[in-house]
Amino acid sequence: MSKIKFGSCLPVFGNCSDRFVNDGYDEESVSLEEMIRRAGRVEDLEGVELVGNWHINENNIYEISELLKEVDLEVSLLTPDLWTQGKWGKGSFTSYDKDIREEALQEVKTVMDMAEEVGCNMIDLWFGQDGNDYSFQLDYKWAWNQLVENVRECAEHNSNVDICIEYKLKEPRKHCIIDSAAKSLLLVNQINKDNVGVLLDIGHAWAALENVAETVALLDDADKLWYIHLNDNYRSWDDDMLVGSVHTIETLELIYWLDKVDYDGWYTLDIFPYREDGIRTAEESIEWVKGMRKVLQNYGKDRILKVIHSGDATEVSAMMREMLL
Repeated sequence: MSKIKFGSCLPVFGNCSDRFVNDGYDEESVSLEEMIRRAGRVEDLEGVELVGNWHINENNIYEISELLKEVDLEVSLLTPDLWTQGKWGKGSFTSYDKDIREEALQEVKTVMDMAEEVGCNMIDLWFGQDGNDYSFQLDYKWAWNQLVENVRECAEHNSNVDICIEYKLKEPRKHCIIDSAAKSLLLVNQINKDNVGVLLDIGHAWAALENVAETVALLDDADKLWYIHLNDNYRSWDDDMLVGSVHTIETLELIYWLDKVDYDGWYTLDIFPYREDGIRTAEESIEWVKGMRKVLQNYGKDRILKVIHSGDATEVSAMMREMLL
């Protein structure tokens, strides 16, 4: 197996808050500089994912770039913030307010240009506020066409930067428009631009009741599997837990398929260690991925494929037992 690149979302190394403890569970707040330095202490980590205006903007871009060089990290992905500000509350690209839609477009274009400036060739579009909470609240055809047209405009703005569409079933809206791998692919196909693909957050896939290994195969067949977020959850919510902590066997199958399709993009941790040490959580998640790859390699691709093609659940059970016990 080839060497893989591990990245992490920066909040892993901060003071994670939830809707009950707004100030987070650490006694003290953690500065942006300290979060980056903590990330730099994780041995296998090569990159960090940053959010525009949270972590990087046109005023601090050179300062952040120098700090990342100092700790030997690169920017794996930049994400425009289209979900934490009140103005996006009724949609960004699909807001009924034309001025809001224009602001969203400008935000994305600005982040695309910043990404190129810091040597990152990819941004993430997550439309968490684009959707509906109640019936008769969304003009579905109009909203879909807005997404197609506006993402296409962004793609044409800077062809040197790829755009990844990230899907999620719900939150913050009760129903997000882009809520599945299939709808993501439909959107990407209608946009029809070479620099638009899909970001697969495996926790979002599980919450949408998808078989995440099958999702890898589906997205790879379309040549649109461009970026991975790794985490875990109990399917009812986006818990962002330690990798492999709940869906251990399903994560093992995921790792198998990522290798099988020759995925060579980032393996990025998107976990929220509310009560845990962020560095330790990142290290442990990375060790799970490395350990699973080693188990699969030791067992052998040919043996695994033979079991798959047997279609026999008892043979699968025996293989899992031999691998894990």
